[in-house]
Amino acid sequence: MVQPLPPAPHTLRTTLDEALSRPRPPAEVWAARQWLNAMEPSLERYIKEPGLRRELLRRVYHEATLAGLPPELVLALIQVESAFRIDAVSSAGAVGLMQIMPFWIRELGLPADDLKDPWRNLRYGCTILAHYLAVENGDLTDALARYNGSLGKTWYPERVMRAWQRHWRPAEERLAITR
Repeated sequence: MVQPLPPAPHTLRTTLDEALSRPRPPAEVWAARQWLNAMEPSLERYIKEPGLRRELLRRVYHEATLAGLPPELVLALIQVESAFRIDAVSSAGAVGLMQIMPFWIRELGLPADDLKDPWRNLRYGCTILAHYLAVENGDLTDALARYNGSLGKTWYPERVMRAWQRHWRPAEERLAITR
């Protein structure tokens, strides 16, 4: 049986309200919109519905930025892990867009957390990858290998990095790489 959470302290509500009411700097808003417009054409092959595609990009940008990750890296990881299938489940039991193993609920969350919820899945995946980057002192290859459970091997990080280079760099950067 799921237990309800205790009410949040009044001071927490005040802090959250203040944070949400602060306007974002125009440069930050502009950068986010530019990024979304640059990434949308690449995501169209996976997600046909424009509203869902744009919402996913907004959420990826938000969660990646919160975790201190490049949003394009998160898109590449999702491409490799689930091919953007929200309902993906691996033979090992990993769930959702970022293929989160259920044991992470004990480590990071609450028993009521639903890893099939794509937004919750993004939060977990970005948090886990940021954690592994910290554990590996910023070594992206080792962090990605840990994320996949293949530490000591490079095949998985190479797949993610290849997807990042080929599909999730802005078009002008992809053209420069292929020239």
